[in-house]
Amino acid sequence: MQSYTIGQAARLLGVSPDTARRWADAGRVATRRDDSGRRLIDGRDLAAFSVELAADTPAEDDVPYTSARNAFPGIVTAVKLGDVAAQVEIQAGPHRLVSLLTREAVEELGLEVGMEATARVKSTNVHIDRT
Repeated sequence: MQSYTIGQAARLLGVSPDTARRWADAGRVATRRDDSGRRLIDGRDLAAFSVELAADTPAEDDVPYTSARNAFPGIVTAVKLGDVAAQVEIQAGPHRLVSLLTREAVEELGLEVGMEATARVKSTNVHIDRT
């Protein structure tokens, strides 16, 4: 399972590293130390926390409009596989993005909960890039 440093987690959650560190210190998200002493967050724990955080975040009416080439780096929070099709959910800061794609594409990308990924949005399509 992939783990994330405090800095990586902060980037995925759309906050400063200091904020992510304070959340870890307060026990809002579990961390462990690696051999170098850096604090790491398990990918599944970060995915669950990002969903919880987004649910607690009020919607902003003044969100700026952006171009059709939007890229949303985030963390995979759900993967649902069917026989042919699949559904992948990504939490990118306060944004939850859902993409319907082939099962084959999900398997080729090796997507799983807790993994870092980028959702790219153009028109009504969401494409997932493994990062």
